[in-house]
Amino acid sequence: MEQDRFTEGSQASINVPIALKHLVSKGRVSPVRVIPAHIKCPDYAETGGGEQESSAKVKLSDQEIEQMRYTCHAARRVLDKATKAVRPGVTTDYLDAVVHEACVAKGGYPSPLNYNGFPKSVCTSVNEVICHGIPDDRPLENGDIVNIDVTIFLNGLHGDCSETIPVGRIDQASQYLLTVAYESMMRGIAAIRPNGLIRDIGRASETYVKEHSCSVVRAYCGHGIGKHFHSSPTVPHFYNPNEHTKIKPGMIFTVEPMINMGVWKHTIWKDGWTAVTSDLQRSAQFEHTVLVTQSGVDILTLPEQQSQPFLGQNNKNRPLGKSCANSKSMV
Repeated sequence: MEQDRFTEGSQASINVPIALKHLVSKGRVSPVRVIPAHIKCPDYAETGGGEQESSAKVKLSDQEIEQMRYTCHAARRVLDKATKAVRPGVTTDYLDAVVHEACVAKGGYPSPLNYNGFPKSVCTSVNEVICHGIPDDRPLENGDIVNIDVTIFLNGLHGDCSETIPVGRIDQASQYLLTVAYESMMRGIAAIRPNGLIRDIGRASETYVKEHSCSVVRAYCGHGIGKHFHSSPTVPHFYNPNEHTKIKPGMIFTVEPMINMGVWKHTIWKDGWTAVTSDLQRSAQFEHTVLVTQSGVDILTLPEQQSQPFLGQNNKNRPLGKSCANSKSMV
């Protein structure tokens, strides 16, 4: 959201026609959903503001890291429930209700709600929407793609993950985009090494994306997470030679490249949130929250049935692997 930010750079493009019948139009937004009184909320839930960056750099204790694992597992389960609800005819407002109710059922607060005034409990970004799409009453159509970005505040900590899923049957170009977006995230995670540099993540992601004729969004980046929704470090998903931040054991942050079929540039709707591709070609994103360890990187939002791929064996030259891009259970 606010700190998924920033910078300029080169662009790449792929010659894919715009599926005009699937361009997104703004629907009606339902009233803000109620949070039960027993749910512990972040400070901004009442104020509608953001967070204080100066207080967002507290390193988590070993006990808090274990609590963070629990929170991230909860975020994963909420996301899985939401993705299973995706089908033609379902509205993104319905997906918002699914996420809201699932967070509350786990004793958590849906982190996006009222963060800097955001009116909903989840971000749902359809087709050419890059990020921060506001759920509304527009029904999803066969052939759409939708990113569901879930963050939950639980036990005083935030956990964050997202996936882009097909709605019904999608065309080959969209399927290709989803595969590239997922693999670019995994390439970035594979590049994480204790005492390495944050810029290594962007270099790995962007190199792969350019090789596959797509582009990396530059206005939004990954971010530190834990006691605050957004904190340092900022994690660009493109190569910035001037980025010298070191990766240290104990760091927890998101890796969430946003990948476009066409140019990397974006525009913002009048609602002040919805970011769309400037050429109206499609965009896709996948996101994990990761913990840097002495032996590699621990993906905290990995599905429970999947084993950790990079603990003690970071492999920068990992080939394009099997993705689940043909199903709604993509990870």
